[in-house]
Amino acid sequence: MKLDLDGKTALVTGSTQGIGAAIAAGLARAGARVVVNGRTEARVAEALQELAGQVPGGEFVAGAGDVTTDEGARAVVAAAGRLDVLVNNLGIFGAAEPLEITDDEWRRYFEVNVLAAVRLTRLTMPAMIERGWGRILNVASDSAVVIPAEMIHYGMSKTALLGVSRGFAKAAAGTGVTVNSVLAGPTHTGGVEDFVHQLVEQDLPWDEAQREFMKTHRPQSLLQRLIEPEEIANLVVYLSSPLASATTGGAVRVDGGYVDSILP
Repeated sequence: MKLDLDGKTALVTGSTQGIGAAIAAGLARAGARVVVNGRTEARVAEALQELAGQVPGGEFVAGAGDVTTDEGARAVVAAAGRLDVLVNNLGIFGAAEPLEITDDEWRRYFEVNVLAAVRLTRLTMPAMIERGWGRILNVASDSAVVIPAEMIHYGMSKTALLGVSRGFAKAAAGTGVTVNSVLAGPTHTGGVEDFVHQLVEQDLPWDEAQREFMKTHRPQSLLQRLIEPEEIANLVVYLSSPLASATTGGAVRVDGGYVDSILP
């Protein structure tokens, strides 16, 4: 199976670290020119150096800008040039008492996790449709289906992203452009390490903290460990490739068996 993205350009939002950086590296290994996105030029420049070390010969370009604003999203898309693959990976999460989440926090989670993806899809899909080929991937979460009691606002935003993906897939029906969401399970990133230590004893060594977190807060995981970012990236790269031409409108799981359902 050859995942060949030679000649394609991909934009990965929020790709200076974590899952986004892993996706950027995976797409570059498959031959894509990858636009690395973060809010500041300094952080993007740092990420470009890190990615160049991971993928010698990979083609990475800077795409600094705040895609949660219309102005920032337009600037990033303009800097990227022709886009064949859009990966809406940018997202925020955090634990909060359900009845203490303010209106502003509800709005912030929707703005960052949902509306940014909608905006970028609106900016990039027409050109993809005109060319007759394109891939749009929205990185969602198992929390879209199994809403965590400690972060309802996050789960809500990821559920909305599933609906957004399905709807835009219908808008692109028959054009050669596919739109899918990827349901990522509990994943090992720096941000998740901080999140885990919010919920378990903070003095525990990481390996013990991870096991305690999975046992106490994610017991339904069949993998029984956190997923590595590269494992999420593998699925995203496949769905971005020509080989995934018959997969669209789907919510494709890479959740470690977390969602207790045959279908999402």
